Amino acid sequence: MFQNFDVPSAPHAAGDRLAALRLTFSHLGVDAIAVPRGDEFLGEYVPDNAERLAFLTSFTGSAGLVLVERTAATLFVDGRYTAQARTQTDPAHFSIVDLVSEPLPVFLQSRAAADKQKTGAPYRLGIDPWTWPGSDVERLKAALDKIGGELVLLRENPVDAIWTDRPAAPCQPVTIQPLEFAGEPARDKLARLQDTIAGSGADAAVLSDPSSIAWSFNIRGSDLPSTPHPLSRAILPANERPTLFIEPAKLNREVEAYLTQLADLAQPDAFETALRRLAASGARILVSPASAPHAISELVESAGGTVIAAADPAQVPRAVKNEAELSASAEIHRQDGAAMVRFLAWFDAQPPGSIDEIAAATQLEAFRASTGAAMQRPLMALSFDTISGAGPNAAIIHYRVNRDTNRQINAGEMYLVDSGGQYVPGTTDITRTLAVGAVPAEQRRFFTLILKGMIAISRLRFPAGTRGIDIDAFARQALWQGGVDYAHGTGHGVGSYLSVHEGPQSLSRRGMQELLPGMILSNEPGYYRDGAFGIRIENLVYVHEPRDIAGGDRPMLGFETLTLCPIDRRLIVPGLLDDTERHWLNAYHARVRDSLSPLLGNEVLTRQWLTAATADI
Repeated sequence: MFQNFDVPSAPHAAGDRLAALRLTFSHLGVDAIAVPRGDEFLGEYVPDNAERLAFLTSFTGSAGLVLVERTAATLFVDGRYTAQARTQTDPAHFSIVDLVSEPLPVFLQSRAAADKQKTGAPYRLGIDPWTWPGSDVERLKAALDKIGGELVLLRENPVDAIWTDRPAAPCQPVTIQPLEFAGEPARDKLARLQDTIAGSGADAAVLSDPSSIAWSFNIRGSDLPSTPHPLSRAILPANERPTLFIEPAKLNREVEAYLTQLADLAQPDAFETALRRLAASGARILVSPASAPHAISELVESAGGTVIAAADPAQVPRAVKNEAELSASAEIHRQDGAAMVRFLAWFDAQPPGSIDEIAAATQLEAFRASTGAAMQRPLMALSFDTISGAGPNAAIIHYRVNRDTNRQINAGEMYLVDSGGQYVPGTTDITRTLAVGAVPAEQRRFFTLILKGMIAISRLRFPAGTRGIDIDAFARQALWQGGVDYAHGTGHGVGSYLSVHEGPQSLSRRGMQELLPGMILSNEPGYYRDGAFGIRIENLVYVHEPRDIAGGDRPMLGFETLTLCPIDRRLIVPGLLDDTERHWLNAYHARVRDSLSPLLGNEVLTRQWLTAATADI
């Protein structure tokens, strides 16, 4: 079983840990220390030995940071995690602040100014520059400069010094991603990247994002939960062989022989020396301020090199899936859809109140595993811990069920399941909200408004140059008309057997990346009423090539839907759908039925369930 339902660490441990951290302040010469969720690779998921935020606070969400001061500690989380943070942390030790409305730089300006008035000394904030991207560090510096404060870049992470039972770093085997799914040899990818580096005026680039390294070298790993990354770094010169800094114990003979054809291999602890030597030669080195640790830029500049601040050269090419990647993704979504249908048919056959959230999540994982084994495309991992929430638990946007929070799935409420799988051909992510018995009319109305938003995105046509920020409101329009909204983006990028949350593409109020053909995104509007219910519907889509529109004068981009799974008809208020929305839904359900029925073999009852679940409205 991939998912662990054990209870998170108890909040009461935080008091002793905060006290131990504060004892280091005098020695470090700081008034406060800020600890983010990110590790030295700045990914969404971190290995056990880098769960510093959880160690200090007991908060286990995938985004956030804590500011520990001499007499206070403040946890910053976004709207997805507000309820979770309140549940997991001890209010005697932590206050919670919304990091969107009051990010740390804004918070610091008032806090540090007040501190200076009391003490007469400048407010000194310590951070580990290996765990902060350069762009965030610049914002912190600017905020502190305004009030005469100072940012202190620490040489060692102070949390590690007090973490006496810290786990060992992961060292899992690396595999080669088959060319039939990668679609392009690694040698060609690296040559493309070198052209980009040379075009930027740089002599070399640092690849610090494990996703970029996995994609560039056509390798995968399992150092992280849910994400097939081998933790590593690379230096990619514009005109010479790359150097890949990776633990040798992760490489078998086949993988080592493959990689030595592409790059020189070196130990991870040789990275800083190699980068310092390159910088000392006066090299201009491309470093991404958004995805590379600030420590890398500091190292380059202190050694005499010049930092070229630019986006990771692999980021957009990785996001734009080629024909082989899209074909593999479509095929794995058929398989994943068959597993989902088996689960939904099973779920509907259970009497209300007879199963709980853990039982449902466990059964879904079992269907993914058995379907993958039968189709010879095994489930390698869950793409994230399944969100399995009934009734009020579904209102917690990123709810993670454990044995303490687990509840029965009862009649008269909705059950939300957000889940996905990692398969060698691709990554899946799907959310369905299900009726359990007769659901109140108000909840069905909200479900239909969300469906209208999801269909609006699915049907949308847009010109080249359109960004996610330009599209996000289409998903919210029906909800806004109903006087409600949701506190998360409408869609995130998705990798190809890589991270389920991939940038730079997104459908959100911060989605500044142009949407390009081949990009895969989620389409997942929702609505959440605290303590009562939560609703989300999610399909994955990809941006298709520009197409002519009858009567128009320019081709338009649009989305093709990858996810194949029924949407619960029992929760739809048909009168709230217009003719075009009804036509889209019926056509989608016909496609789901035609695509998945052949995969169900002689499972008569499941096929009958699918036929009924996809009937026209």
